[in-house]
This record gives sequence, structure tokens and C-alpha cells, in this order.
Amino acid sequence: MQTMSPDVYHESKLYRIRHSAAHIMAAAVLEMFPEAKIAIGPPIEYGFYYDFDLPRALTEDDLEKIEERMRALIQERVDFVYQEIDPEEGRKLFADQPYKLELIHDILERGTDEYGEKTESPTLSIYKSGIFTDLCRGPHVENSREIHPKAVKLLNVAGAYWRGDADRPMLQRIYGTAWESPKDLKAYLDWMEEVKKRDHRQLIRQLDLVSFHEEAGAGLAYWHPKGAMMRKIIEDFWRDRHIEGGYDFAYTPHIGKAWLWETSGHLDFYRESMYAPMDIDGQEYFLKPMNCPFHIMIYKSSLRSYRELPLRWAELGTVYRYEKSGVLHGLMRVRGFTQDDAHIICTPDQIEAEILRVLRFSLSLLRAFGFEEIIAYLSTRPEKAVGEPARWEQAQESLRRAINAEGLAYDVDEGGGAFYGPKIDLHIKDALGRTWQLTTIQFDFNLPERFDMTYVGEDGQEHQPYMVHRALLGSIERFFGILVEHYAGAFPVWLAPEQARLIPIADRHIEFAKQVEEQLRQAHIRVSTDVSASRMNAKIREAQLQKIPYLLVVGDQEAEAGTVAVRLRGKNRQLGIMSVADFVAHAQKAIVERALE
Repeated sequence: MQTMSPDVYHESKLYRIRHSAAHIMAAAVLEMFPEAKIAIGPPIEYGFYYDFDLPRALTEDDLEKIEERMRALIQERVDFVYQEIDPEEGRKLFADQPYKLELIHDILERGTDEYGEKTESPTLSIYKSGIFTDLCRGPHVENSREIHPKAVKLLNVAGAYWRGDADRPMLQRIYGTAWESPKDLKAYLDWMEEVKKRDHRQLIRQLDLVSFHEEAGAGLAYWHPKGAMMRKIIEDFWRDRHIEGGYDFAYTPHIGKAWLWETSGHLDFYRESMYAPMDIDGQEYFLKPMNCPFHIMIYKSSLRSYRELPLRWAELGTVYRYEKSGVLHGLMRVRGFTQDDAHIICTPDQIEAEILRVLRFSLSLLRAFGFEEIIAYLSTRPEKAVGEPARWEQAQESLRRAINAEGLAYDVDEGGGAFYGPKIDLHIKDALGRTWQLTTIQFDFNLPERFDMTYVGEDGQEHQPYMVHRALLGSIERFFGILVEHYAGAFPVWLAPEQARLIPIADRHIEFAKQVEEQLRQAHIRVSTDVSASRMNAKIREAQLQKIPYLLVVGDQEAEAGTVAVRLRGKNRQLGIMSVADFVAHAQKAIVERALE
């Protein structure tokens, strides 16, 4: 399912259709529940939603009735009419709608729009469509005839706190989708079915990889032996590639004194995402949300010379960040995770070569995991920023030239950089065409100054180094979840936690199967033998459900000849009878070449 960039989407007809469908849905809900209180209803990436305060919980039958009424309203061919109103008129118009009154107050008093975002020219505007009027800035279609009544579908209902605040009322959020044609809607619904099949939260249970246990701590992943094996494979590959790439490794503590986080600025800017302090010997300590201050302490452990630079220090460092329970989402959003973190510390004249080097490194790593479609985003200096403008300009041009050198398509987010430096983000597309942000290459002009980082230059004077934060996979947990969904659990041979399973036809073949298993283990192939009492076909079905790349069936003929009957996962895919040595050679070739078989 192809997606548009946010700017293109916001200007598209599809965006206007979905925004208008949200209003039509709200009108239908108000007809069913005249006492309903309405909140907000924006378009989102693949559809729209609207939040309601209703007298009772909605059911599937309710959704069907609302959807039916929406079609009738669309066919009435109502105009969507924009109007600016004065504050008093707005308060009268929405006198019985407390959420709208709160939004009006914020628009006029705080200079924010209906979604809580800052706006330079706060005004009250409404859209009228038939008998429904909503506080809204648009855009919308001109008339509901631009919406195909059979290209709109309500999907589900979920709980949502008003303005995302757990201390505010819980509302009912109705999600829907709208497309330009019924054909587009069907394609989307089919795509959504495939998304559900690939949901990593189901697959990690089905494949016995990872589990979560609310009773022991929400948002914390438990890696089972198969998941842990895959994680080891990923991390070993990551480490090997870093050694080849000229990196050194660091290991740092999980906690640090308050002084460290005060100096870094985390206690000022990031405290709401940090866990409560611990009292140790009368001093406040915090679980680390980031690795960077620890790497800086290692840097400051001795006097540094320009001759030592650049330094490239990498760490698979586990960090802890508080996430509200409502946003936790399997492996994609957790409270404890391992960053594939690294910091590059270098001189100004080294920076351009280092940026190009790390970009190339990232691209090669992502492609090794099977991601070929990669898009770059360059975020530049915001209005409020630390560091000299000349340094910003040099940093931004270094990033831009590196992107151009690799021939990557990229978008520029003008002013979208952090206050402490510009950055490149790399987004990959998965097998379903969804985009995921993985790599970040982030300049930092803030921490070197805060921690008074220096090196002795060729002139014998102290200088402040350049520092670049760099995460290639993002976090091991989230990357693992993306891999599960990208491959639908059918991992390439080199990544599969179990690469082969021996299936003895009868109990008398178990001894031979175990002999073959040992030969494969000696060849570093991850293998097991199914010694259950199940029939052969049941064993094959179970191995296929576990998405094991190679199924090796052994019976009388194979035991006598010293061979295996090789089947590939999936229906009716067979390599036939092979000697054990030939199978080992075949499997090892697939592993080395990172084949998808």
C-alpha cells in the first residue's frame, strides 16, 4: 500500500475526502445519540477518526448503523461551507459542547489550533455540512458528491483519553477509512488483512520468540530461547560489521547520579520520560534513558589529542523510558529496550568523511537485512538552536553531500532539527509498502559544550570536538518487531532461529535422525529432531507452522543410504533426496549468501 509524504497527503483530494467523511460520521453519531459530546476528528494516514463522549459503549451493530446513515448523508449531496466566526458566536454555537468550548479557549488564549498545535494566526473557523457544524480549519471537499458512498468503511472503536491525558475523560474513538473508489477500498481492506496476518504481537507468540507479562511489568520483553537465538544472530552480525567498520565497543552502567542527567540536560527536558530516582548513599540515581552521557564520561577520562580522533564508540546499551500504558505496542513501543548506539567524536575537518562513512555503513547494514527501498529525511536548523550558525551550516552541508553522494531520494524538513543539531533519518519500506524510521545520524553541539569536551589540536590549544549520535537499527526490540512483520515470521535462512528440522517417519528412524542432527550441528546449522508420537504429516504441518526453512524427512530408505528427503517450507516445495554432505553445502551457501529460501 503506497503512502504519500505528509505535505503531499495534506494537499491531496484523499485527505479532503477523509476529513469530510469524519464530519459526516460525527453527524450520523449525533443523530443516533443527540446527547453526545463531540471532540475532534482528523484525517490520519489511511483514514480518519472522531472522538465522542457517549452515554453507552458502542457495539458492532452500532457501527453498521452509523455507516449506513453515513451513506445516506453522502447521497444528500450537502455542501461543506467554510466560515470564520467571532468568539462570542463560537461560544453560543457550541454552548452544549464542553470539548469544543475548551478548544475555543485554547485557540484564542493560547494560540493553539484544534489539535493543540501552535498557530501564528489563531482564528475561529467552522465548517457547515447540512445540519452539522464543526469547529474546523479544513480542508474539505466542496460537496459530499465527491465522496463515493461505497468507498467508506468504519473499522473499529477504541478508547482514547481526551487530549491524550490519562487524567482526562476516556472517550470512544471511531476509526474509519475512505477512498476515491470502491476498488481502492477493497485493495486497502485486503492489505489490512495481510497486515493482521503479519502482526508481530501474534507471530512472536505463535513462533515462541518473545512474550510480555503484565503481572511482572508492562512494556518489558521476555526473550524465549528461539527469540534470544535470533537476537544473538542479529547482535553478532552487528558487532562483526562494526569491527570491520572501524568501531570500538563500550559497556556502560544502567544507572547514573542525578549530576550526570542535570549536566546533560535530561532532567530539564526529558524528566517526564525518566523513571523516579533511587536513593543510594543519600544521592539520587536514575535509570538511564540514553547512553550518550556515559560515552562522554569515558571520553573525559583522559586528555585527548587530535591524533586520536576520530573516535567511534558503539554500544548495545539497554535504556529505560517511561511510556504511558495506552501507547505500549508489543515490541514497537516498550519501556526497556536496547539501542544500537554509537557516538563519533572527531575534528571539524574530519566530519564530512565521517558522515559519508556512517551513511554508507547504515545503508549496507539495512540492505543486508533485506531492506532495499530507503528514503532519507534531512532536518535543518530550527529557530531556537545552540551552536554557532557556521557550525550548523557545515554540519547540514556534510549531511546533504553524503545523501547526494549515495544517490538517495530525500526530503528536507526545514527547521525540523533538534535544538542541538541537524540530522538525517533513514526510512525503510517493508514488504507491505509501509515506511519505518530506523537510522538516525544526529549532530550534537549541545553536549560537548555542557560537558566541556575538548581535545588538544595540532596548534597545542584546546578545541571542542564535533559529536555525532548514531543509531542504525534504532532499537533491537523495535527492529526485531519490524523484521517479524516484514518476513511474516518466515525469516531468511541466516536469521531463522531453527534452520532445519529432522522428521523421522517412525520411532525406528529416530536414532538415524539424531546422528544427522549431530552432523548438522557440527556444521553450525541450527537443527532439532521431532521425536513426538505424531504422524509424519502432522510433524510436517507443525514444522511449516513454525516457518522452519528446511524439513528433512528420514525413513528406511534414507537411513539405509545415509540421505535426507529435503522439503522447503511452504506447500509442495521439495529439493528431493540429498546426501547429508550435499544438504550441508546447500544450506551453508544459503546462509552465507543470506538467501530468502
